[in-house]
Amino acid sequence: MTLRNAVAALLLIVASVPAQAQLRVFACEPEWAALVRALAPDAEITTATSHLQDPHYIEARPSLIAAVRRADIAVCTGASLEAGWLPMLLQRASNPDIQAGRPGLFFSADHAKLHAPHDHVDRSMGDVHPEGNPHVHLSPDQLPEIARALAKRLGEIEPEEAAGIQGRYIRWRANWNGLRAEWRVRAEALEGQSVVVQHSNFGYLLRWLGVEPAADLEPKPGLPPSASHLSQLLANPDLEDASAILIASYQDPQPAEWLAEQIGLPVLVVPGTVTGEAPTDTLGGLISEIIRQIESAAAGASDGGL
Repeated sequence: MTLRNAVAALLLIVASVPAQAQLRVFACEPEWAALVRALAPDAEITTATSHLQDPHYIEARPSLIAAVRRADIAVCTGASLEAGWLPMLLQRASNPDIQAGRPGLFFSADHAKLHAPHDHVDRSMGDVHPEGNPHVHLSPDQLPEIARALAKRLGEIEPEEAAGIQGRYIRWRANWNGLRAEWRVRAEALEGQSVVVQHSNFGYLLRWLGVEPAADLEPKPGLPPSASHLSQLLANPDLEDASAILIASYQDPQPAEWLAEQIGLPVLVVPGTVTGEAPTDTLGGLISEIIRQIESAAAGASDGGL
């Protein structure tokens, strides 16, 4: 057999071996897509939302239905964050592996202790989640437990990759611990600061940093800022100590800008989740950037008070 024939025969043998199926992941929010990518970099990931969208309100588009139908696992927040669209998506996709109680449906909030749960919820309270604040991806202390549980679940879905996934989790955890130690040092200088917020997007991180919410642009959770509510905020004495107005990039900036003009505070528009560009393309980078912007506003407020 000539060398050329031998190579051709080898190629035929390789071609006849079935290709290993790629892990297919449906992520409800970009933060979970980023975490999956860190644990299983070769996975095929479809993300339902972006940092420019409110994850509470997403249309169950045909492309998303198709993505869920072919996915091996869906990674979502839970705690009713996707209650307005995920159940319909799961129903229409009819993927038996991705249903409530099945291994293919992973809710991150199930592996965290949520802030502000409610025993009773009614419409008069606004868009309140009975399970608690679902935006737990910005909790420096709780995210490692979510990552550990996710790594375990991914390994169960893809057993032949379990060892590699676990190894990447261990490296991710070590890197996260280093970042968290750095953030803790920076938090010492921020403790006691306050910012005006809109919704509870940044609640976990602000609480961890010791930064207080001076006021909320929303009259009730999930309700858009109204002219009457913004006018009432002008009489709030807590605004005197605030260093900035902090909103997410998907939120309408006009209410924040109006209030800023009245009281002379800067408006910080930051992503509420990871983006496709550095430095906010990872969860660690996102938290670092939010802290950096709060630090900058606090420094400006201090300089202005001299």
